[in-house]
Amino acid sequence: MFTTLTTQNKNMRNRILFFCLCISLFACQNTTKENSTILVKEIQEEPTKPLETEVWEPKPPIVSVDDTTKIPSDAIVLFDGSNFDEWTSAADSTAVNWILNTDKSMTVKDKMGDIQTKRNFGHVQLHIEWRSSKEIRANGQNRSNSGIFFQNRYEVQILDNNDNDTYVNGQVGSIYKQAIPLAKALSETGSWNSYDIIYHAPKFNSEEKRTVPATITVLHNGVLIQDHVTIKGTTEYVGWPKNSAHGKAPIKLQDHGDNSGVSYRNIWVREL
Repeated sequence: MFTTLTTQNKNMRNRILFFCLCISLFACQNTTKENSTILVKEIQEEPTKPLETEVWEPKPPIVSVDDTTKIPSDAIVLFDGSNFDEWTSAADSTAVNWILNTDKSMTVKDKMGDIQTKRNFGHVQLHIEWRSSKEIRANGQNRSNSGIFFQNRYEVQILDNNDNDTYVNGQVGSIYKQAIPLAKALSETGSWNSYDIIYHAPKFNSEEKRTVPATITVLHNGVLIQDHVTIKGTTEYVGWPKNSAHGKAPIKLQDHGDNSGVSYRNIWVREL
């Protein structure tokens, strides 16, 4: 008698479990079918009124551009030819020893060392104008060689390559030793050039591992020469790029140490 009741209880329990399982499966099927119907409905329903696709917020900030200088109203002017107030020696943070010219430019003073901004930057839009020496003083990598370093680590090359070939990942407009420019848009020797650069800094996690690489876009005299290029790591003359974690850092201008005669003017930056 006891055995029979136990078996009946087990059978009843199994029937209940099976019934519950059937209800659950039926509910899931209905939910899936309902979700699929909604998804199809959302995909198939095209807006019928203009206002259904209009977005009003957030409103972009207003930025004006000066008619004379062409500098955006939200830009930080790093050099306008009047002083070195925004700059310091990269070696020891002392005063800049480069040459301040009467034409509102500055010229690298040989063997006086690199200079860098007093401020630290991450993502930026940079405008900078530069000129090679009118006098041809050397060939190859020693002819009017300088460079712009973002976050003190990643270099965009400056070089006079007019009738002066060199390795293409080190020519003017290259991301030095990493990215060959798409075109050579160099002005005549001794004439002014412009670089307009969009730079996005790399990101690192809490373990100091790089999670997002830096990227860079460069327009040389209005010509796109680097198109959202991924920076592999630090600029190295010998060896492979490195990727140690870092935060915001200065923008640096290079003294190549070979009497380059490179000059700069009209430098401004927008933080992005």
